[in-house]
Amino acid sequence: MDFLPIFLNVSNQPCLVVGGGSVALRKTILLHRAGANVHIVSPSLDEELQALLQQQKITYHAQPFEPGHLTGCTLVIAATNDHAVNRKVSESAKASNIPVNVVDNPDLCTFIMPAIVDRSPLMIAISSGGQSPVLARLLRARLETLIPHAYARLASLAAQFRQQVKQHFAQKENRRLFWENVLQGKFAEMVLAGKDQSAKIHLQKLLENKKDDAPAGEVYLVGAGPGNPDLLTFRAMRLMQQADVVVYDRLVSPEILEMVRRDAARIYAGKERNRHTLAQESINQLLVRLANEGKRVLRLKGGDPFIFGRGGEEIETLTSHQIPFQVVPGITAASGVAAYAGIPLTHRDYAQSCIFVTGHLKNNSIDLDWSSLARPNQTIVIYMGLLGLPVLCQQLIAHGLPSSTCAAIIQQGTTQTQKIVTGSLDTLPNLAATAQLIPPTLIIVGEVVRLHQKLAWFEPD
Repeated sequence: MDFLPIFLNVSNQPCLVVGGGSVALRKTILLHRAGANVHIVSPSLDEELQALLQQQKITYHAQPFEPGHLTGCTLVIAATNDHAVNRKVSESAKASNIPVNVVDNPDLCTFIMPAIVDRSPLMIAISSGGQSPVLARLLRARLETLIPHAYARLASLAAQFRQQVKQHFAQKENRRLFWENVLQGKFAEMVLAGKDQSAKIHLQKLLENKKDDAPAGEVYLVGAGPGNPDLLTFRAMRLMQQADVVVYDRLVSPEILEMVRRDAARIYAGKERNRHTLAQESINQLLVRLANEGKRVLRLKGGDPFIFGRGGEEIETLTSHQIPFQVVPGITAASGVAAYAGIPLTHRDYAQSCIFVTGHLKNNSIDLDWSSLARPNQTIVIYMGLLGLPVLCQQLIAHGLPSSTCAAIIQQGTTQTQKIVTGSLDTLPNLAATAQLIPPTLIIVGEVVRLHQKLAWFEPD
């Protein structure tokens, strides 16, 4: 995060704009809408700024900028086409600890002006840190189409009940739950449909009938997919924003963890091979304890909870303690990683079946049903098999698969660090060792791997 996103109250505060052209006009209008007392320093003004001056909406100083113009200012914006003047404004403001923005020059700024979606009192600011203003503007245009203007009324009506709700619910968690339900329910729909008065009556009835009981706990078992945050489901995103606490594994990417509700407590459960921060039974009991405390618990797992994710064990424990829970499937590594590697798991010409196995080593051996794996026209997908790759390949060859059978190993599939190594059962272990791959990886064995060169479409830098 290069800039701290904040909203600054400049109502009735003196704010300085240096410049008298079209760019200065845009910044002046924005500051005026925020209630600022706008002062402009410039040897001349364009016609539209002259009109604002005649309407007594600005104070004008018809002279070149001098540091003394900053006295008493809350913030300053430099909007001239003279780099030397802009630099002088920036240096003078910084020397006086006054926030300064120099238009189109983030190196001279201590704050930047975002693209704004205005649904006052609801405000959305989008910024690229000055690196790509056009991208920020395009995102703003997209949000403008997604967020109805009626959200302004929705925020204002909710504000009218805020104090009443606070008095009704002594427990903070109950207040938050109440508002989450209200703003996603019938009240919001009424406001968006223009039925403001009916919405008020409905909200008042909801408030009168809602008790301030201790909140009920619940567990959300959510699959986070193979790593790319774009592959999360809508339901996963919604529950990630509702949770009070998140218990997450090592395979949950930082980008996905950032999408969890900001003030949710976070507990790392580990789940790295042979090194678990919490044992599985401890995790099971932790989920029970947190739910019994009235928490909404997000159990966030890489991939899918029910495919080598021990989700079944966790909800068995929850069921035995009568803890309510929801399960949200995720895109498992087999389908997600294979798709991003351009390797279809089934194909009419190469494979009519697919089997998933886990490649964890125990005592230097892997206890798998090799005869059922080493079959023609079948794709084998091996989770967590990097360390045991030589043994896996040897055993598949020993049980009947030709040593020339195509095989691939994919590192951190679907992400920008995706790396693919292809070869045969005979060559893949050495190729993977040379490539110095790191977990998590996925191994795919079968003739479908031949299609990788032809179908590969995702090529991260």
